Amino acid sequence: MTQASFDSQNFRRALGRFTTGVTVVTAGGNGATPIGMTCNSFTSLSLDPPLVQWSIANSSRNYHAMCVATHFAVHVLEAGQGEICRQFSARDIDRFENVPLETGLHGLPLLQNYHARFECEMYARHEAGDHTIVVGRVLRLAHKEGEPLIFYCGTLLRAVSLEPTGT
Repeated sequence: MTQASFDSQNFRRALGRFTTGVTVVTAGGNGATPIGMTCNSFTSLSLDPPLVQWSIANSSRNYHAMCVATHFAVHVLEAGQGEICRQFSARDIDRFENVPLETGLHGLPLLQNYHARFECEMYARHEAGDHTIVVGRVLRLAHKEGEPLIFYCGTLLRAVSLEPTGT
């Protein structure tokens, strides 16, 4: 089989054609400095046991702290949270500044505002190219009605319609 030739930018543009949700992953607490980051590589993995997964770049400044965390929370953002998405992806700022928080299981820093939220314990980590896949066992969850924040072709968008297509 022959492999097609393409560069990493072309690969990234093609991947951008897949619409994803947007999440903020947090960890720390119980005396540790809270950490948080925007992530759009989140997905469900298993219903029994209840597992979710996300990935982190090995070059991320949060890599070490996230990979040694025993617990983390994934917050699916709602349509009006574009600014939170940008804040948690910005460099050299306090990402938690002016963000309403509450304390979750194991002292996790939790965003008070979210579309869905999953509090997890670390289940597994898998090296995969220039990223690490993080798998969490869901211990507690919550969700709200509304519209999700979505990411498509490098742009944050509101869902146009959440009506079923009939197919």
